[in-house]
Amino acid sequence: MNSKELKHDHHEHKEGCCHDHHEHKEGCCHDHHGHHDHEHQHPAKTHCDKCGKSMEDCECDLEGGKYQKQIFILENLGCANCAAKMEAKINELPEVHTATITFTTKQLCVTGKNPEKSLSKFQEICSSIESEVVVKVREKKSIKEERKEEKQHEKKELISIVAGAVLFVAGLIAQDKSEVVSLTVFLAGYLVLGGEIVLTAVKNIIKGKVFDENFLMTIATIGAFVIQEYPEAVGVMLFYRIGELFEHKAVAKSRSQIMETIDMRAENVTLVTSAGTKVIPAENAKVGDIIVIKPGERIPLDGVIVEGETRIDTSPVTGEPVPVSVKENESVMSGCMNLSGVVKMKVEKILEESMVSRIMESVENAAASKPKIDRFITKFARVYTPFVVIAAIATAIIPSLITGNWEYWVYTALTFLVISCPCALVLSVPLAFFSGIGSGSKQGILFKGGISLEAMKDVKAIVMDKTGTITEGNFVLQKCVSVGKQTEEELLSFAAACEANSTHPIGVSIVNAAKKQQIAIKQAEKVIELSGHGISAVVDGKQVLCGNQKLMKEQGVDCSSYKNESYGTEVLLAIEGNYAGHLLISDTVKKDAKAAIESLNRQGFVTIMLTGDAEENAKAVAAETGVSNVYAKLLPEDKVSKLQEIRQKFGSVMFVGDGINDAPVLAGADVGAAMGSGADAAIEAADVVFMTSDMEAIPKAMKIAKKTGRISMQNVVFALGIKAMVMILGLAGIASMWLAVFADTGVAMLCVLNSVRVLYSKKK
Repeated sequence: MNSKELKHDHHEHKEGCCHDHHEHKEGCCHDHHGHHDHEHQHPAKTHCDKCGKSMEDCECDLEGGKYQKQIFILENLGCANCAAKMEAKINELPEVHTATITFTTKQLCVTGKNPEKSLSKFQEICSSIESEVVVKVREKKSIKEERKEEKQHEKKELISIVAGAVLFVAGLIAQDKSEVVSLTVFLAGYLVLGGEIVLTAVKNIIKGKVFDENFLMTIATIGAFVIQEYPEAVGVMLFYRIGELFEHKAVAKSRSQIMETIDMRAENVTLVTSAGTKVIPAENAKVGDIIVIKPGERIPLDGVIVEGETRIDTSPVTGEPVPVSVKENESVMSGCMNLSGVVKMKVEKILEESMVSRIMESVENAAASKPKIDRFITKFARVYTPFVVIAAIATAIIPSLITGNWEYWVYTALTFLVISCPCALVLSVPLAFFSGIGSGSKQGILFKGGISLEAMKDVKAIVMDKTGTITEGNFVLQKCVSVGKQTEEELLSFAAACEANSTHPIGVSIVNAAKKQQIAIKQAEKVIELSGHGISAVVDGKQVLCGNQKLMKEQGVDCSSYKNESYGTEVLLAIEGNYAGHLLISDTVKKDAKAAIESLNRQGFVTIMLTGDAEENAKAVAAETGVSNVYAKLLPEDKVSKLQEIRQKFGSVMFVGDGINDAPVLAGADVGAAMGSGADAAIEAADVVFMTSDMEAIPKAMKIAKKTGRISMQNVVFALGIKAMVMILGLAGIASMWLAVFADTGVAMLCVLNSVRVLYSKKK
């Protein structure tokens, strides 16, 4: 239960909730026992998490049965630009509501009317654009299995390239001896290297599809044969195939690095049976099963320890490096590593519902949520290729008619055709964002997509809730002040006796403090709750009043020696009619809050706190942590209007809350972030989730977002810049088709390597 949701009327509770005998100034009510049922609220989204479209355009109704969601795998997908074309064509099908192809995961996510029935149509579209692509319903394969298949494909490619290279060298040797032999060898090498590319281009031309890389490479290299540049034609095709192989290896390597980072699923579990134990596949484990987890093994499923105790490394899930001790009746999350003892665990969630699967699904869905720059580049590529092809045709004809030097200008035009392949451009952005998402998952930060990352890099102000975000959201006895004959321990004992049966966080904190200090809690008699004031009771034969100033005033207790100088809720005590002292209970500021907020301030963000708490309490927390602006005593609707004011003053804002109680203000922010250690409702509601609930995750997330944005822009500028430079050099007669191939496949490979840098962002 969130402490913000309670009122406790006999204390002047300044943190923000109501109970029938405690006062609270934030405003939601509980009954006498503190029970409170509420429905989860989810903030509105600007874009649908499932289809990526704006909420105005989205018609998704998966739960209602109107549409179904299906994931397909595109085996042998090797071209980012081709993937964009496939996605566009599949989206045109009437039975498809939305389709998204994520090149980095080779996944086709389709939402529509029974998508699996349209598998043959998807296959037809994909193979018409890239002939080797095979569309299959996603199977549960490990990253190792997928990588093994990739290596088999790479081996075939390598054999073809080596054979072509041998023929290319043989053709060069034969040039001086026999032109016929040389031409024959070059043609053989060309067919080995480019036969499939030419065949695909012809098929596509018959279907009316031009301007893909197969067509462009075919025209460019056949053109080289026509002008009798045989070595150039075969050499360029060889260089192109080598470049493609390295590009595919780089993409596959980066993909596997990212997916291996987040794939924490165990393949098998050790199940306890009446006959002993047996090993079964993790997906076969059921809720209620008892499994054994040995030291060094990963916790395979979410569950509760039923026997033994151990220390676990939670860093794979939360990013928190300090091991945690767990014992019987404590919950553990899948993906964490058992470090010391043998434990038995009762399964609470099957594999598909456990944390490891949710993280995988979250990252994969995030990769399919494309940022604006990605969508822009995809559209730009559709214009860029025809433009360069037209420029190539003009370069071949116009100068040739003027100068008569057809061979020179045709060759220059052929270099343009090679440069016009947009793969490096199309690949340059999505892999950077995918790497950013993977980097966040390594540190316990779940980004909900490229859209979220892109929005975060533009944030100017970080707006935070207080309770549960900057503070722990708990109540702890901070100090005990005695002004009478009693010692501090005796005063705490009297207060604990009065609060012994309380279920409110303030009362519970007093009782817990007494137990922690091993102070005996005496039996209270004649306990009377005075609504809105506190408690009257007889303890150890003495009349005790425990409550707020109103109670003391009503009962005629002289509290002139009482001074309220600290942040938190103060519970006053009177014994036999005399003021005896007070207890200070407050929500604890998170240990890393000050360092995190200092980091945000250094990065240039405006830090702001919005809270329903009393102003003096809010300012005390702000002073302790370094928050630059504070707005206190706000109702939920006040927070929304205040957020709009902040946006108008500073620009784009990110709000950090718990993802449930702050639904209205989360919806009004440009980016909504949730604290919550992976709570289901928080994961569903927010744009980014901080699994650890630590404040330090906020500056980490902002650094990842900014680095991702920088690298994606670097890739775009680099890809376009190199292509433009080669075009200029080509017009000047300096650039060859070899350099043009580098401007395509070489630049794509460098963009891939640049993107993977995000994955190695520093954790601090």
